[in-house]
Amino acid sequence: MVLIAAAVCTKAGKTIVSRQFVEMTKARIEGLLAAFPKLIPSGTQHTFVETDSVRYVYQPLERLYMLLITTRASNILEDLETLRLFARVIPEYCRSLEETEIVENAFNLIFAFDEIVALGYRESVNLSQIRTFVEMDSHEEKVYQAVRQSQEREAKNKMREKAKELQRQRMEAAKKGGKPAFGGSSGGFGSSALYTPAPSVGDMANISNDIKPPSYTSVQKQLPTRAMKLGSKGKDVESFVDQLKSEGESVTAVNNVSQASHKSIAIKPEIDGVYLKQEEKLIVRMGRDGGVQQFELSGLITLHISDEKWGRIRVQLKNQDSHGVQLQTHPNVDKELFKSRSQIGLKQPNKPFPLNTDVGVLKWRLQGTDEAFVPLLINCWPSETGDGGCDVNIEYELTHLDLELVDVNICIPLPIGCTPIVGECDGTYSHESKRNQLVWSLPLIDASNKSGSFEFSAPRAIPNDFFPLNVMFNSKSTYAQIQITEVLLVDDESAVKHTVDTMLFPDKYEIV
Repeated sequence: MVLIAAAVCTKAGKTIVSRQFVEMTKARIEGLLAAFPKLIPSGTQHTFVETDSVRYVYQPLERLYMLLITTRASNILEDLETLRLFARVIPEYCRSLEETEIVENAFNLIFAFDEIVALGYRESVNLSQIRTFVEMDSHEEKVYQAVRQSQEREAKNKMREKAKELQRQRMEAAKKGGKPAFGGSSGGFGSSALYTPAPSVGDMANISNDIKPPSYTSVQKQLPTRAMKLGSKGKDVESFVDQLKSEGESVTAVNNVSQASHKSIAIKPEIDGVYLKQEEKLIVRMGRDGGVQQFELSGLITLHISDEKWGRIRVQLKNQDSHGVQLQTHPNVDKELFKSRSQIGLKQPNKPFPLNTDVGVLKWRLQGTDEAFVPLLINCWPSETGDGGCDVNIEYELTHLDLELVDVNICIPLPIGCTPIVGECDGTYSHESKRNQLVWSLPLIDASNKSGSFEFSAPRAIPNDFFPLNVMFNSKSTYAQIQITEVLLVDDESAVKHTVDTMLFPDKYEIV
């Protein structure tokens, strides 16, 4: 086929988005698009109309038309299949089929159109591949963003420590009778000026309004301690906290009051001095007829120490992996200690782990195309009926019975304007008509609920309409069976109180 142009237009004939795939003058394409509304026959069910030179293939989308302009010699069946793919792309990037929404997402639609057709000829792509190509996901960009976020966190931590130091010095100066405990002599500014220095410009780079800028406060004479009050709510809060501490109360608070924005005080949650995060991501891509096209598991253990007295520690692991994951420790971690005792510790045990910084200490990876790797199998069987619709049967099976998957959502695409008729359903379902999808929801999938099914029928549909299926879930169990059992001090191997946060989730999990 030779596809001349693709356009989205209103039923009144107004063109909203148009993309040409062959060399053509502006006047020519405007003439073709303007002629289309006049050629549509009334009271017929045809989806194409021809002139002496071109063929218009179109599909109604509520108050709009998805329109393809092709040569008369093109294959009408291929034209209709291409039109169906174009029509499925629109709700992928637009929340509703309204003119304003189409205009707002025009560039994304044009990028997607270019992935379907190149130089007038249809590319061999599906909706899932189009989504991937348009996203233009970059590993280098992710690494850059992670490094930048880490640098910002470190700068904020340094600034917080500097702010606390300055606040402490001001409090000490207030207790000593109003004289600052820093800042040098007052000779350069006269005896009636008090100077309060601020952190350096580099320290201030990533902090908003946690501390006031340097100020010059003129006074007539030496004042008592009330002269240092300056109406600051932050000082009142800290004085109140100090009073509670002296009376035996344990209070942890962070003053985020901004003089400019008058934000309220945020209470910082109390966590242990050692915090460990164990995160696993899954990428699964399976064919609708079976077979694994892609399976990738990536795991990472991150260590965060918020108290310097817990800096010299070792993390004890229990490795019960049976899948053959590839483990890799951080370059500064003692590899022999990890191999012999399954412990994560530094090569130089006399040195502590970095303070107030997320440090990745162990990562693992598993790739392959073995179906045994896939924890949740999804089987979708669409069958065409005699009246132009489809009966769809979907079933799931949990193959790794040690996992507990919560908030499982299986998203099934539907043809535009389709209202499914649900027969049997384990769990619950919802029809999202604006997104043209059916969502099958299961609160929990585990060994006691390892399989289930969902049946529905859809009028005016073909089997390709129900792919790709996307699966989403969360889990507090681990795929690789690597567990953090305890944290020990290097000196006497006594146990250290710690917090472990474990999560497993799919980065992408689809049946295409």
